[in-house]
Amino acid sequence: MGDRFRTRALVVSRAFTQRSMRSEPPEEVGRVLVAHNLLLGDTVMLSPLLAKLRARYPAAELTLLASPAIAPLYSSHPWGVRALPFRPSDISTTRALLGLGPFDLAFVLGDNRYSWVAAAMGAQHIVAHAGDRPWTKDWFVDAQRPYSSSPTSWGDMVADLADGPEPAPYARGDWPAPAARPFERPAAPYVVLHVGASTPLKHWLPERWWAIAQAFEKRGLGVVWSAGRGEEPIVEACDPGKYFPSVAGKLDLPQLWQIVAGAQLLVAPDTGVAHLGRIAWTPTVTLFGPGSALLAGPGRYWRDTPGRAVTLDPFACRDQRLLFRREIEWVRRCARTPAECAAPRCMFAIDTAAVLAAADALLDRPRPLRQPIG
Repeated sequence: MGDRFRTRALVVSRAFTQRSMRSEPPEEVGRVLVAHNLLLGDTVMLSPLLAKLRARYPAAELTLLASPAIAPLYSSHPWGVRALPFRPSDISTTRALLGLGPFDLAFVLGDNRYSWVAAAMGAQHIVAHAGDRPWTKDWFVDAQRPYSSSPTSWGDMVADLADGPEPAPYARGDWPAPAARPFERPAAPYVVLHVGASTPLKHWLPERWWAIAQAFEKRGLGVVWSAGRGEEPIVEACDPGKYFPSVAGKLDLPQLWQIVAGAQLLVAPDTGVAHLGRIAWTPTVTLFGPGSALLAGPGRYWRDTPGRAVTLDPFACRDQRLLFRREIEWVRRCARTPAECAAPRCMFAIDTAAVLAAADALLDRPRPLRQPIG
């Protein structure tokens, strides 16, 4: 019997102890919980909801569940948020949460199964997006809100779960830099090229990463390679001679924030690190292959942040309409696995000229770029 099964049994028993029937919205809100089990990028995109909740309930205690690796990013308490580590496969994180209630109000994001966690933590009124399945996930959900019927970003849809005026657009400094352990920093000025991603289908060709690295060096900028733990071979494929320094696999997220925040520019696939660039206010070029530049884009909340999306849209096989198991008419994305897609044509179709043109636009150093792919 693994921790995930024990966690589920513990949550189910505690949820039925804490909750017996659906409830109406509370008249007074002193404690708010945001529950989920999302990856880095989607977690960061909960920021519009956090900002909206802080404006609506200025004196409330805001608690966010987050992966243990992600929680340290919130050590600076943006919007007064307290982040607590939660990982379903680690029962100790669940046990640590269950005595922290009650909460007047809870919001559940992505997978509605985490409404059971919210109920187990004593949430009195739980709000989630409609349309998840099976229906048992919604047993303790008191209010279900539909996804937007018109094209918008995931962050804006998340904010729409809460009643009240739209949050003010993100401004530089709204999320103060988290504390980070000392580490060796690169010499400025430099750009960060983050080559890793959650799926190989978001990987760009190594020779194109090398081509833009050389182009940035010619522009008088240092280059720093970045990737997650276990992704060091991706950097080696891009730079087999180890010409430029690499921080791949060496940094935790607060340290990576510091590296990104100090950069003149970040270039990354559509992955969580691209969202770090957004909240650190670093000019960021994001390469969208299978993902949607609309769903993961700035939307209304992030509209003032310095960034450019590079993508080919429409792309024939970016044709799936599912988002967290909900079918949405206007969504166009691809969540296929490497077993279903032998090579990411959508990523390979992005050429170096397009990436460098987007980079120069952000660096305010426009140049005529007409070099061929590769």
